[in-house]
Amino acid sequence: MTKIYPSFATAAAEKLRSSGSELGDSAVVLTVWTKSLLFNCNGFTVYDAKGNLVFRVDNYIAGNKGEIVLMDASGKPLLTIRRKRLSLGDNWMVFPGETAVNPLFSVKKHVNLLNTRYLAHVSSGSSGGSPRSGKNSSMLYEIEGSYSQRSCAVYDQKRRRVAEIRRKEAPAGAELGGDVFRLLVEPQFDTAVAMALVIVLDQMFGSSSRR
Repeated sequence: MTKIYPSFATAAAEKLRSSGSELGDSAVVLTVWTKSLLFNCNGFTVYDAKGNLVFRVDNYIAGNKGEIVLMDASGKPLLTIRRKRLSLGDNWMVFPGETAVNPLFSVKKHVNLLNTRYLAHVSSGSSGGSPRSGKNSSMLYEIEGSYSQRSCAVYDQKRRRVAEIRRKEAPAGAELGGDVFRLLVEPQFDTAVAMALVIVLDQMFGSSSRR
């Protein structure tokens, strides 16, 4: 299988842009499928608005669950997502290519029973401080909403929405399940980074979570 509903992908993208999203008309619209194209693998398959394969994740079920590699359509490693060991809370680091040094950024799950709209925050390097404390100048982005409902967004330091996860509708208005959804990304925000955040959110708030 190489495409998911390519016949109406472009029309659906235009509908999403005009249905209340805060992202601009130039936002890139990707379709994310939480399945691997390979047998006996878990992962993701991501298509553009024309139905072309853009990203893929193929994790063997018996493999290392603490490491996930995001690849392009040809299988070239773009980013490696690793769970940070010996850290308080659910914390992940994202590295360039297949390296294991000098992380580009880290993503930490937000835990606060008094404020449940925040899902996670993204900090530069391996920093893991909480931006809500007001003591962490390395905070880059905050993620809010509900991943399980496929309704969440990524905000930068100026509270501008740079990426958004939304449910995808099938033809005739029928809603697809949560295993297929849309990822909208502003041009100034890297689509590979946006997809890496989706992967981390899936690890933090997957099918076993209510959020």
